[in-house]
Amino acid sequence: MALALIIAALVVIVDQVSKLLIVQFGVDNTVVIPGLLNFVYSENDGMAWGLGSGFAWFFVVVTIVVSVFMIYLMTKKDFKSKLYFVAAGLIIGGGLGNMIDRIFRGFVVDFLSLSFFPPICNPADYAITAGTICLIVFIIFYYGKKKESSSEKISSEKES
Repeated sequence: MALALIIAALVVIVDQVSKLLIVQFGVDNTVVIPGLLNFVYSENDGMAWGLGSGFAWFFVVVTIVVSVFMIYLMTKKDFKSKLYFVAAGLIIGGGLGNMIDRIFRGFVVDFLSLSFFPPICNPADYAITAGTICLIVFIIFYYGKKKESSSEKISSEKES
């Protein structure tokens, strides 16, 4: 669980510091890596791609519910794979980073524009995306596998 909390804290710090610098220095339409990465300032009061505009408090509640649920799972389940903790840390940290913006600004600061991915995002968004991918991989390849192999052993022992 400590791994998840450390990752979450690091994500929040990187996200909030980068947003603070973008806002403080007014960086906008700046080419960082030609043909790959630009800084383009954007205010998003919705969720991904601006969907759900005007429902900032709803997203604050969803962030709290998801974070509490993931922490609950960490404390109640006996996960052996660190992948769940990495996923949880990324999702919780990203959610909290954007939640801080919603509470104190009324919108989320987005500024990362990749040439191959059209939406303008921020570090929290990428952390949530990476965490979700990790969680899907965990569920598909790791969750429940220990139980299945234990059940298979018992079945094969009974057959012998």
